[in-house]
Amino acid sequence: MTVMDRRSFTALVGATAAAATVLPVSASSAAPAASRSRGRGRRSLPTPYVVGHRGASGYRPEHTLASYTLAAHMGADFIEPDLVITKDGVLVCRHEPEISGTTDVSERPDFAARRTTKTLDGVATTGWFVEDFTLAELRTLRAVERLPQVRQENTIYDGLWQVPTFEEVLKLRKQLSLDLGREIGVYPETKHPTYFREIGLPLEERLVPLVQRYGLNNKNAAIRIQSFELTNLLMMRSKMKVKAPLVFLTSASGTPYADDRTYAELLSPAGLRTYADQIDGLGPDWSQVIARNSDGTLGAETTLVKNAHAVGLEVCPYTVRAENQFLPTDYRIGADPNDYGRVMDLLHRLYDAGIDGIFSDNPDVAVVARDTWRG
Repeated sequence: MTVMDRRSFTALVGATAAAATVLPVSASSAAPAASRSRGRGRRSLPTPYVVGHRGASGYRPEHTLASYTLAAHMGADFIEPDLVITKDGVLVCRHEPEISGTTDVSERPDFAARRTTKTLDGVATTGWFVEDFTLAELRTLRAVERLPQVRQENTIYDGLWQVPTFEEVLKLRKQLSLDLGREIGVYPETKHPTYFREIGLPLEERLVPLVQRYGLNNKNAAIRIQSFELTNLLMMRSKMKVKAPLVFLTSASGTPYADDRTYAELLSPAGLRTYADQIDGLGPDWSQVIARNSDGTLGAETTLVKNAHAVGLEVCPYTVRAENQFLPTDYRIGADPNDYGRVMDLLHRLYDAGIDGIFSDNPDVAVVARDTWRG
């Protein structure tokens, strides 16, 4: 296949002047095709389902209502908010507790004194932290593009939108479902839950009541609650009686915070059996599904999907991005790291591997790739 440069591609898929005016949903994405349900009787979904990673973050500043709206209109089955918490205990949507990369806080002299260094999951981190702002203060900030050198076109939207609350996203999900005539799911991630619990702002105590209030606390609900910490997922299931599907996010290396087992150990067949009956899915790095060779080219499929399916777990890897620099070296086109490469070919390979869903910064591309893969 041939892939054009990013600017031409964006024009083709219909990047718009404002998020409220977006692409119509194609007939193929509006009505779920024959689908499979894995595990414990969860609702029927297109297979593989598409998760708009932080919304449509390939086209709009991430974690804004505009980004989530665009993702749904592009055909995403789920929108994904990362959850952190304000000083006054309100769940809001940011990639990390440190917010200088995703808001204009560094340009605000009235907040200059709040720049500080904290230890975040054992790592010294300097900047401005969401837990040092009330919601009212946070609302005076505006979202900016997190990767301006990669996605320069997205910077035209800098300063337009506020940081949304999780409750606003839940309301938006309901409205989008009505507007589009199909159910849009929500895929929240609890960010650094141990860190927030240790500073007296536990995420789970705010999250679970909202999930219940909006009718999503059941095994068939249009939600997946995810975390890189297995311990907080198990706590929500056992102590907080969460019935909504839970997904354990994993990394290609390292150890979950507050756990003495490595991700590799937890994903072994023996490791999976220790918790598979308590959660519903895995969210691995996509390179844990299809390995990369030492030279950066795409390698062979692993046994992860097969092993997870054997114990009833869904597999929804993250995150497919269209730019060359995020693709295997043999899937790149041209020398510019920010041009688009053979992203649809990579998606086809991942779909061939039997995954149940995929996270993408470019949900329209993932949907088109799914449609052509089915064909």
